[in-house]
Amino acid sequence: MLKRIKESPRLKWVAGIFLGVLSIFLLFYLSIYFGLFGKIPNSSQLKELKQNEATQVLSSTGELIGKYYIFDRQPITYDQLPQHLIDALIATEDVRFYEHDGIDNRSLLRVFFKTLLLQDRSSGGGSTISLQLAKNLYGRKDFGPLGIVVNKVQEAIIAKRLEDIYSKKEILTLYLNTVPFSDNTFGIEAAAVKFFDKHASELELEEAAVLVGMLKASHYFNPRIFPERSRLRRDVVLVQMEKYGYLTPQRAEEAKLKELQLTYQGYSHDQGLAPYFREQLRKDLVAILDTLPNKNGDKYNIYKDGLIVHTTLDHQMQEIAEEAMRTHMSKLQEAHERSYGNSGPWKNENLLLEAVKKTEHYKRLQKEGLEDREILERLDREEREIELFNYGEDLVIKGTTLDSIAHYLKFLNAGFLAVEPTTGAVKTWVGGIDFEHFKYDHVSQSKRQVGSTFKPIVYTAALESGMEPCTYFSLNEVTYKGGWTPGNSGQPEEDPYINYNLQTALSRSINTIAVKVLMQTGISNVLKQARKMGITTELPAVPSIALGTAELSLREVAKAYTTYLNSGKPSTPYYITRIEDGRGNLLAEFEPQNNSAPAFSNTNRQVMLEMMKSTVNEGTAVRLRTIYGLKNDIAGKTGTTQSNKDGWFVGLLPNLVTVTWVGADDHRIGFRSTSIGQGANSALPIFALFLQELNSQEEYKEITSSRFTAPSATVVSSLDCEPEKRDGFFKRLFTNPDKPQKEEKKEKKGFFKRLFGKKDKN
Repeated sequence: MLKRIKESPRLKWVAGIFLGVLSIFLLFYLSIYFGLFGKIPNSSQLKELKQNEATQVLSSTGELIGKYYIFDRQPITYDQLPQHLIDALIATEDVRFYEHDGIDNRSLLRVFFKTLLLQDRSSGGGSTISLQLAKNLYGRKDFGPLGIVVNKVQEAIIAKRLEDIYSKKEILTLYLNTVPFSDNTFGIEAAAVKFFDKHASELELEEAAVLVGMLKASHYFNPRIFPERSRLRRDVVLVQMEKYGYLTPQRAEEAKLKELQLTYQGYSHDQGLAPYFREQLRKDLVAILDTLPNKNGDKYNIYKDGLIVHTTLDHQMQEIAEEAMRTHMSKLQEAHERSYGNSGPWKNENLLLEAVKKTEHYKRLQKEGLEDREILERLDREEREIELFNYGEDLVIKGTTLDSIAHYLKFLNAGFLAVEPTTGAVKTWVGGIDFEHFKYDHVSQSKRQVGSTFKPIVYTAALESGMEPCTYFSLNEVTYKGGWTPGNSGQPEEDPYINYNLQTALSRSINTIAVKVLMQTGISNVLKQARKMGITTELPAVPSIALGTAELSLREVAKAYTTYLNSGKPSTPYYITRIEDGRGNLLAEFEPQNNSAPAFSNTNRQVMLEMMKSTVNEGTAVRLRTIYGLKNDIAGKTGTTQSNKDGWFVGLLPNLVTVTWVGADDHRIGFRSTSIGQGANSALPIFALFLQELNSQEEYKEITSSRFTAPSATVVSSLDCEPEKRDGFFKRLFTNPDKPQKEEKKEKKGFFKRLFGKKDKN
């Protein structure tokens, strides 16, 4: 043969061309192999494979609450893969998977002759699972006209190395943990959870076929967007499984007859369970991880490193809280808008202008030199289709930017926090009515005037200063320095000559008495008491503090109230228990913070609980009993601020502290009437609906059936007095109830006042 080639110039020329092409191809292959087109991972690097993995956020009982990711991926082991899933994958993607070493030569020959030479597109591809894994792991780069060839050769080299390092089971596991599915989802576990709300190990045959069918073209066969297309592709997978002996014809036919049913669980940062909580947690994690270098000295990344964050949040309780909030707020919103009719403050030009100034539209038009009124007129003329938040489902209207701004200004918002009093563990966190449209978190970011929910702190300080629970105060109005005269809203029928003891005054939330108690106790003593109870916000040293003019966060209010259920000690709300890496190794652990000294005596703690029980049993929160029929042991306090801007309710169960706030995001917009805006009507119902549902759940019996410890005999005795008493004849004769008294100066009492006024500390 060699002799013939040497003797024949033509054969010599052909052989030269062949050897030249072979040499060029060999040089081209070697240039790729040795990294001229980019370094190819070696065996050591392939042994240490690490892909971007989603950080998972788990509830206190291990349920998935949410994830942080660039690519949504949750790795699992081979043992967690059902056999019918593996069979479906092999039958559809690589039927000779167990026979080749990464490159299926028979398939490559088929591709060359049928697909390339005969242009038969139905002949199938030559890509093996190992080749696809190489592509999944390292992606493809743009090398210009040679790109597809370079990438294919690189993938072939990586595939061969993978086959040398890993067993077939390990390759299948790596592939199924990295393969891309629809909706930015990577890995079979994440796909199973997202599309069917179950673990991969729980997938039924037809569900596994849907996911495997998706691999051919993840968008084209997305079952959420194209259900019929996805169902047909599923049936193709089932036919392949029957063809290669993985299914009997009868079993394949049964699976094909089943409807395509999704239980879609998208983990959007804007949607899903506890979005406000997850956003606050994200901020906290970034700060925490900055202090925790990994073994390489680098910082952990919550979007890539597959961390597991264990939290105190109760998954089911959070669902109940969110549903209670939506149920009540949708009805309250209707009442709010109806009360104003066509004259809602959200249509006020000044409010609209201030809201407009925060938009990009305003900034753009201002740069064009337009004045404020011209900007408003322009924004009120340019109509377009707008999608607006609405309870039930979003609205699509044809409107202007001003229409959109006015629409969102009118909405009331809410915050709801529930914590375990002995530890501070956060069980529920509802930061607002809808995170997608209202990003401001009313648990972590907002501070609002707390109204009468501050009064228990005033009364606690009074008891600590030595005031007896059976001290009586009159309802009379008093004018204090600066001309301030607090009144009792909504109680015009009250007898001005009546005096209430502390329990009655607190349970009925009497403003005039709260201020008198504060003034007699001393403002400085009340502020000290607040600090002992865990309030760190700087409080104003003014008489109006008794009525809750201080602005506090829900977390501070919750912390202060934990003292009444935790032996007088404030528990700081916390929500991260531990952080682990993807293998379960502990990175950080967090403990409750309630090591403070008791803020008050145990006797006074019991007295205050009895007073707040009275608030529920016969005071401003009595509708918990009369309307909602709740029979649990409950203590609590309602709160309403000036002009009905904020409604509050603090509900105490023996094992749970809840704080609810309701109001408009713009603090200048309040409820039109006290009947709608008072805390008992605006905030309390969220707690009531929440507790009603808890009562129906057997797993929360420990919370709902718990009982307050019976007060001591000393406490019972201290409260054993008439709730009210009326002024005597002579006092009524010389007192004008219609004229506010002036603030009394501390002076030596006269003989008759000392003789007849011992117990009347008014």
